[in-house]
Amino acid sequence: MKKNRTTNHPSAVWRFLSTVKLTIVLLILLAIVSILGTLIPQGQESVEFARSLDPAMLRFLSTLQLFDMYNAPWFRLIIAFLALNLIVCSINRFPTTWKRFTSKPAPDRKKPFENGDLEDRFQVHFSADEAASRVEKIFKSAYKTVRRKTGGGNHYFCGDKGRFSYFGVYVVHLSVLLILMGSLLGSFFGFEAFANILEGEKTDRIFIRKTMKPLKLNFDVRCDKFSVDFYKTGAPKEFKSILTFLVDGKPVRTSDLLVNHPVTFGGVTFYQASYGSVAGKELQLRIVRKSGEPKSWDMTVKGETDYPLPGGDGTFKVVDMRNDIMGLGPAALILVQPKTGKPMDFWVFKDHAAVQKKLPAPMLASAKFNAEAFSPYRFSLSGLKSLYYTGLQANKDPGVPIVWAGCFLMVTGLFVTFFLSHKRLWVHVVSEGADARIQVAGTTNKNPVGLETERRSLIQKLKNEFDIKG
Repeated sequence: MKKNRTTNHPSAVWRFLSTVKLTIVLLILLAIVSILGTLIPQGQESVEFARSLDPAMLRFLSTLQLFDMYNAPWFRLIIAFLALNLIVCSINRFPTTWKRFTSKPAPDRKKPFENGDLEDRFQVHFSADEAASRVEKIFKSAYKTVRRKTGGGNHYFCGDKGRFSYFGVYVVHLSVLLILMGSLLGSFFGFEAFANILEGEKTDRIFIRKTMKPLKLNFDVRCDKFSVDFYKTGAPKEFKSILTFLVDGKPVRTSDLLVNHPVTFGGVTFYQASYGSVAGKELQLRIVRKSGEPKSWDMTVKGETDYPLPGGDGTFKVVDMRNDIMGLGPAALILVQPKTGKPMDFWVFKDHAAVQKKLPAPMLASAKFNAEAFSPYRFSLSGLKSLYYTGLQANKDPGVPIVWAGCFLMVTGLFVTFFLSHKRLWVHVVSEGADARIQVAGTTNKNPVGLETERRSLIQKLKNEFDIKG
């Protein structure tokens, strides 16, 4: 009778998924991918590298998503197959392991004593019953589970320890699964984002690096203060942000954020990534009216606020302020609205004389760069207050705790697998007339040196109990 192919198909798939060859292939693939991920810059770091490639190679690498391979579907598929392979292998081999774990060999087995040495046996001047009673007491002090069998005046004991060592490999498998699960969880639900916050201001939005889309947080982040120290060369020595986290508008926590000293709040970890400065909200202007008797006025003005011209010829306001524009230093864009006529705007600079030397002739001829464009007034920038902003990197990876748990389990599983073993010891108390002969034997699934140490220790304890020297 022919077998049904449909019935055989699942078993064939199961056999395929449970093979060690599949594990080796998947591990080799992961190794190759890891090497590629090291050689090819990932994420934001790949921008400069991509510019150096020819268009064909760039299209090829982009199609394979090699610039963000750890989030690529094919990489996740490899991880999923490896996880499935581990699960199937564990299930496939578990019945054998469970059988070894639950097996209870008879205490009167003869095979463990077949290759015994003369040192494993000694005679005592006690009856077999008295000797067996003492042996049981010593044996139970070293082993929690001791099985005993008596027959024909002879006594047989069997004790074991370390049977849980059979499950060490499963703990390792579970740890790998947790690490893989944590990595996938971080890949699907984690993010890398950034935010720039002015000193004294707050935000509840960050921007995802890959898509530049805003992401709303469940809390506000306020930069209370930003400070930076410089070396004599002008290079930044240390920069620090004092951040306050607010929930429903109420401060909950204040922390110092430094480079290499991140702060975590609400599941999001913030790193001190960069800093910069921008023009503040106020500046100092000097306005000179040259018609008639020249007069000058020094004013402190705020951006986007209308002010009357000192001579009563209209109004003006500052519509833009820059800490530096085109390398020409601080500047402000002034918009003048005369009483009659069209409004006009022009840039004024802090160091007007130096700027005039740097500007090309076409720009000098333009009213856009003429501080006297609205005659008879001449505007000049006296001072511009700068504000620092802190550049924050905001990362969230919900899989990190799971990965750490997996790492802890892996260390535990490797310790159990390589340093613990299942040891079984047998003791036979055989009657020899008025005396008794005691013989000790042992078996182990691994670590024969440890078994020998255990066996010698038990023999010595028994000899001490019966006051036997040597």
